[in-house]
Amino acid sequence: MSDDAEGGTGVGTHHERAHTPDAIRERLGAPHAVSYLRDLIYGAVDGAVTTFAVVAGATGAGLSNGVVVIMGLANLFADGFSMGVSNFLGSRAAEQQRDRARRREERHIDRYPEGEREEIRQLFAAKGFEGDDLERIVAVITSDRERWIDTMMTEELGFARDATSAVRAALATFAAFLVVGALPLSVFLIDALAPDVIADPFVWSAALTAVAFFGVGSLKARVVEMRWWRSGLETFLIGGAAAAIAYLVGVALEGVS
Repeated sequence: MSDDAEGGTGVGTHHERAHTPDAIRERLGAPHAVSYLRDLIYGAVDGAVTTFAVVAGATGAGLSNGVVVIMGLANLFADGFSMGVSNFLGSRAAEQQRDRARRREERHIDRYPEGEREEIRQLFAAKGFEGDDLERIVAVITSDRERWIDTMMTEELGFARDATSAVRAALATFAAFLVVGALPLSVFLIDALAPDVIADPFVWSAALTAVAFFGVGSLKARVVEMRWWRSGLETFLIGGAAAAIAYLVGVALEGVS
């Protein structure tokens, strides 16, 4: 592909410098950064959906703005904490599963080294290596116990090379839930502190939520490899559908309130 096709000569030159032997050696030798983008998006989408669902449902039921604020704040903190704890427990379970699998591989290598060598041999034979090349790969990998175990963890069991922190994943989810989830509620908070400043809080809340949905969806495109506008539109439509359902339920139950 030409430099122009990749975005210009400057970009092409940057890519060329990044693929020199020294640059590759430096990049591969650097510590691997663990991404918590999935946890951020997870919390942000759920925060926007659930908080606006409360706002839309309460507004549809004809409840006062003060009640909307109380219900919204209760949901924001309680559901945000629940989301963070749930993510912590799920991530912690994954950590424990990974640790258990590693201990099992350690025992197998100690007790059945020839069988574990054969597993390495077959794993790399399936990748197309054969003959002397295959035997050299097996010898190099199995000459270092930690490298041997790491290879079994990734190649045989499918675990990622780097594990995330359960605490950081939970905090990322909780923080994103609070920040993005506060947007639908912020207009009603302003209206409670300064009445009549905002003509129609619900309309502004809906607009802010729509922007949040689209913005989070656009960010999600970095993970799911979609075009940013398509990912933003997808999240906007899904979140909007949830909000519309909550509002219609609130309207239907207006008489009960």
